[in-house]
Order: sequence, then structure tokens, then C-alpha cells
Amino acid sequence: MGAFLAALGLVVAGGVASLLTGRRWRSRVAVAGIAAGSLCGLLAALRVLAGAATVALHVPWRVPYGSFSLAIDPLSALFLAPLFVLAPAAAVYGGRYLEEEHGGGAIGGVWLFTSLLIVGIAVVFTARNGVLFLLAWEVMSVAAYFLVTFEHHRDEVREAGWTYLVATHLGTAFLIAMFLLMARAGGSLDFDRMRLGQASPALAGLLFGLAVVGFGTKAGLVPFHVWLPEAHPAAPSHVSALMSGVMIKAGIYGLLRVLLLLPPPPAWWGWLLVAMGLVSGVGGVLYALAQHDLKRLLAYHSVENIGIITLGLGVGLVGAHAGLPLVALAGFAGALLHVLNHALFKGLLFLGAGAVAHAAGTRDLDHLGGLGKRMPWTGAAFLIGSAAISGLPPLNGFVSEFLIYLGAAAAALTGRGATLAAAVAGGAGLALIGGLALACFTKAFGSVFLGDPRSPHAAHAVEVAAALRLPMAALAAACVAIGLGAPLVLTGMTGVLAQLAQGFGLPAPDAQIATLRSALAWVALASLTLLAAVALAVLARRFLLRGRTVTAAPTWGCGYAAPTARMQYTASSFAQPLVDLFRPVLRTAAFGTPPSGAFPGPASFASATPDPVDRGLYRPLFAGAAALFGRLRWVQHGRIQLYLLYLVATLLILLLWKVR
Repeated sequence: MGAFLAALGLVVAGGVASLLTGRRWRSRVAVAGIAAGSLCGLLAALRVLAGAATVALHVPWRVPYGSFSLAIDPLSALFLAPLFVLAPAAAVYGGRYLEEEHGGGAIGGVWLFTSLLIVGIAVVFTARNGVLFLLAWEVMSVAAYFLVTFEHHRDEVREAGWTYLVATHLGTAFLIAMFLLMARAGGSLDFDRMRLGQASPALAGLLFGLAVVGFGTKAGLVPFHVWLPEAHPAAPSHVSALMSGVMIKAGIYGLLRVLLLLPPPPAWWGWLLVAMGLVSGVGGVLYALAQHDLKRLLAYHSVENIGIITLGLGVGLVGAHAGLPLVALAGFAGALLHVLNHALFKGLLFLGAGAVAHAAGTRDLDHLGGLGKRMPWTGAAFLIGSAAISGLPPLNGFVSEFLIYLGAAAAALTGRGATLAAAVAGGAGLALIGGLALACFTKAFGSVFLGDPRSPHAAHAVEVAAALRLPMAALAAACVAIGLGAPLVLTGMTGVLAQLAQGFGLPAPDAQIATLRSALAWVALASLTLLAAVALAVLARRFLLRGRTVTAAPTWGCGYAAPTARMQYTASSFAQPLVDLFRPVLRTAAFGTPPSGAFPGPASFASATPDPVDRGLYRPLFAGAAALFGRLRWVQHGRIQLYLLYLVATLLILLLWKVR
């Protein structure tokens, strides 16, 4: 535990020091603190994942019902690992990014809140007391708010920050209610002393429902996701990488931790998670397809990938209830491995999007193009991230989705009734998500890096500095390494899978883990064979072209003598067939002026796809709430005497209630 506490101290010290040092050193000391702290934290997490005993710290404090109780067990360690891998990469990137974008000015606050965000997430993953958990949850949430609103001079940034703040505190309200009920039924707010194993089915179901809403809001599950597509594009790119790659996983961690405290799950818990995972996965990727802003597109893919993780958890719960250990372990293993994988490839993609926006001055896909020649390193890294998030071999996204496929296939072969239906729906839904994700990132990568520049911004873009490229290269290498070394990674997950098996009443998972490891070994062998074939093809091409003149020519312009970039497919036109296919769901609005007459004048076309949950549910709901509370404005007179009277009356009522 000493290494973990040192990690927290170093990260916070770097953030505080950035406020106290000169402009030249602000980023450097913060990055050094985050890097050193992350190294200590990663060593503590890897030690537990390697088989060391759980480390714990329990210190009483004066906070009512609270204690400073921390522990790193295999589940906590698995979630800490991506945090302490992504944090230093984002910090190194952010140091140069902020200096170039903002001249190293008032960025001390950014580093302080970045440090608090990292520490808050780390304590959430290790807290073993409900009060401490909620305190860390609030630190994490408030720090993220100040980071989202860093560029608060922009109207859309302030709106995004407000949406995030309201959403996160609505979710926290459900968590407070959940912990109060858990303390009342379990006799304590310390997790290791809660006695919820014999809770009634009604109470357990209520606690599960509160957890799904509270943690699902932070994770970005549909329909609680509306803050996410607003906040991620508003934040600086390295902050978006941390929020998407790690912070939203706090919702997944919290849900799993609560599930381990509750009685054995009934079947409907698994079915609900499968259904929510499918809706989030398919909905997220569909709305990503319709986006024009690169970072907003990536934000909706966070919703999609949280859906994939939730789908895996649902398959695991279905298998646990049905007494199918292989199904359960495959679902849990796929979901947890995807937690790590998503942190890597989504962090990479957000950093790549930031590099594109920094170099080209825009994130509009229809105004980009041709950056592959101007930014080859960024383009190669973004291509690896795009292939990984699309679930293509030999990269890491494929292996985690493969495990979920295995779980669904095993359930389809051995399950019956509702178990069979959940397996078929999960497998088919995951296939649909993968196909749509591939189409979406073909659009994203092609419109940004291929073809010719569609605007002067893109035409004058140049490759970003090495400090921005190196974190992307490291994350891209990690995506390849996990894809090829998946059996070894699964071996490192043995402890957490055993913990889940014990928590859900399954037998020792050694046989199932061996089966999954064997399947991943064949996947790794096939991936290596694929890479070898590609390498041989490249070498053969070079050999055959040796000594011959190779020239480059523009793409055929359909007979036009002087084709222009306006003749290329745009991101909107590429996605239009799929957008039209799913128009009943997306409800994309198109508007503009079509060409007309023998000598047509200026014409225009634009489309927009507003989020239906935001437009059809939350905006009317909040408008109604504002109108309702507006009727109570008469109690707000602006007179301090009346406000003091309200406080005194409230205190008297509470005292009378307490002493009665």
C-alpha cells in the first residue's frame, strides 16, 4: 500500500507545484509528478495482478459513518492498470499541447484538476467505505467539470459543462440512496462488513436498479449518456482521453463492486445488462456515423464501447445464473479485457483527434482530407486505433470482443430458453456493432487522412511535435502488443476472474481459463501468420519493383480534366446510405438549397442528427422542471433576514424530529 499512497502523493504534489512555479515549469513539474506517481501506482497494481495478496489500509477518521479504508484486490488492480498507463501518456501529450495552444499561460489550474481527477479515480477504484467512495466520486466529478469548462469563454463549452454537472449529480443522488439502503440493510458502510448476502429479492433488485442508474450515468449507458457527447468534445484532447479511457470506467467498476456485495444475481439482471449493452452499442455507433465533428464522433463511440463492456457483463451474469461457468468466465473476461483495451485505443484516438485539430485548425470532417501525406506519424497511429476499435485482428479490440463472442456461442450451444435468446441477441448485436464501427472509422480515417485537402486549413497542416507523437506511438504499440500477447494478458487476469467466480458462486475457473487461453493462443498464432503474410507481400512488392520507375498520379477524375477536392466523397456522403437506412432511428434532418434551372446559382446542403434522448426526453423534462420551480420564485426575495429565517426554521424542524 505504500507504493499506492506514494503514487497519490506524487500526483497531487505535481498538480499543486504547477500552481506555484513559473510559466516555464508549470507543465514540466505536473507531468513529472503524474509520470512518477503513475509508475508507483502501476507497480502496486501489477504486483497484485501477478498473484500477491490483497493490500489494505484502514484508518478511522471523524467523518460520520466513514473510515479511510483502502484496498487493492485483483478487481481494483485491473482497473488501476489502465489508469496508470494512460495518465502519463496523456500528461506528456498535454504538456506540449497546452503550451502550443495556450502559450503556457493560465494552465496551472488545468494541471491541478487533472491531478485531482487521476487521484479521485484511483481512490474510487480502491475505496472500501461508502462515505470515502462518495467523497472520491465527487472529487473525480468536480475535477472533470473544471477540466471540461477550461475554455469557458465559448458558449458551447459552458453548456457542455452544465449538462455534465447536472447529469453527474443526478447519478450521484441515486448512488447516495443506494449506499444508504445498503448501510441500513448490511449494518455498515464498510464494504468488508456489509452483510447483504441474505437480502430479500425485492431489496436486492432495488439496489441493483439504483446501481445501474447511478453508475450507468457515469459510464454513459443509454439513456443516461446525454452528457458524454457534449463534454468530450469540449474538453482539451488529453483530458478527453482520460475521461473516455478511464473515468467512465468508474461506472463499470462501481457496478461490478456492488454486484459482488449483493446476493447471487437472478436471471433478469443479466438480461437487463445484455439489453442495455445492445441498445448502447448499436445506438452509440449509429449516432457516431451521423456526426461531422471528429471528437463528437469519438464520444459516441465511447457510448458504443461501454455498451460492449456491459454486454459482456450481461453474458457473464446470464451464464452465472444458468450454471454455465465457461459462458460466465468468457463474458466477464471479455468485458474486463475490453476495459483495458478501450482505454488504450480510445486514448490513442482522442490524442490523434487533438493532433489533427491542432495542425489543421478544425475538427469538421468535411473540411479535412489529405493529412496522411502531411502527418504520416499521426495518420499511422490513428489507423491502428481505428482498426483496434473496429475489432479487427491482430489488434487488441479483436481479442476482447472475441471472448464475448465465445461466451455467447457457448451459451447458444448449451443454454435453453431465455439463456439461448440472450446469447443469440448478444452475438448478433455484437456483430452488427462491429460492422457499423468498421464503416464509421472507414469514414473517419478516409475523410481525415486520405484524398486531397478540402480546405486551406487541411492544406497547410504539418506533422505535430515529437512530444505529441510519442504518446500516440506508445499507445499504438500497446494495442498491437495486447492483440498478439492476449494469452499472457489473460493469464494476468486469473486473479480477478477467480474473484468473480467466487463472488458469483461459480466453481474454481482453472479449466475455463485454460480453455479461453487455448482459444486466444490460436488467435495469436493466426494474427502472427497474418502479419507475416503482409510483411512478405511488402517485401515481394519491393523486390518486383526494384530497378523500375514508380510514379504517382492523381486518382482518376471521372473524365474531368481538372478534378478538384470538391469532387471527392465527403464524410457525410460516404455515410449517407447507412444514415438513410437507419433514418427511422436517427431521424436526420437535411436542409439546404438544391441547384435549379439551366444555369443553376449557388446551392447548399447540410444535415444534422440531434440526439433523440436529449431532444425527446431530457430537454422537455428539464424545461418542465424549470417551469415548475419557477413558480416558487416568490420565496426568493433577496432579503438576508428571510434567508436566515429559513435556516433557523429548518434547524428547529430537524432538532424536533431528532429528539422526538
